[in-house]
Amino acid sequence: MFGTVVQKYNNWVSYRRTMDELSRLSNRELSDLGISRSDIEFVARRNKV
Repeated sequence: MFGTVVQKYNNWVSYRRTMDELSRLSNRELSDLGISRSDIEFVARRNKV
């Protein structure tokens, strides 16, 4: 059970870090990566530790 809590926390940290980093990029930089601003949450949720 403790491992599950740790894993969920690590996933949340990864999600927040990805959201923060992608949100700081300009629309041009996101476009270069093939991501639109509306895709940021989807990409962040798929990013697993």
